[in-house]
Amino acid sequence: MPTPTKGPRLGGGPAHERLMLANLAAALFEHKRITTTVTKAKRLKPYAERLVTFAKRGDLASRRRVLGLISNKGVVHELFTDIAQAVENRDGGYTRITKIGNRKGDNAPMAVIELVLEPVSAKQAVVAEATAAAKRDADKAAPAAEEAPEAEVVETEAATEEAPAAEEAPAEEAAAEEAPAEEAAADEAAADEAKDAK
Repeated sequence: MPTPTKGPRLGGGPAHERLMLANLAAALFEHKRITTTVTKAKRLKPYAERLVTFAKRGDLASRRRVLGLISNKGVVHELFTDIAQAVENRDGGYTRITKIGNRKGDNAPMAVIELVLEPVSAKQAVVAEATAAAKRDADKAAPAAEEAPEAEVVETEAATEEAPAAEEAPAEEAAAEEAPAEEAAADEAAADEAKDAK
């Protein structure tokens, strides 16, 4: 836990402050964003980020430490499953504070504190996906490479059986290749005539 700041607490003694921060953190994890005063949001930020770090570890000791602070088991379960999975590639900065102006009643400065659940950056997400795809392709290619020599043997046997039929085919293929070549020459001549006309 971050050491409480010196001076006046957030409305009472240290025990009241701990309970207030725990309740704010539970509300933040449950709703993903809450509106509160700027002072409370700034005090909540390190508290909530520490709890998210415990959730990323995911072991039983970390879960028990968080349960010692937040008594709602449903919120703790959501923190350890959904939120921890959403921020697993993020090294820190799990929350964001946005100031929204002053409260109408007492003119207190207000802020929205929210969890940052989007990917770190689009480029890094694409790179991670490409790396995973390359690894999958390499794993698939390894068994295919082992089977390749057998396939080549079968192909060479089939090629020797079809060799007599292949000797008759070159004359037909040569005639078929000459036709596109003549068409290409006619197209070039037409293009040259069009240039000369301009």
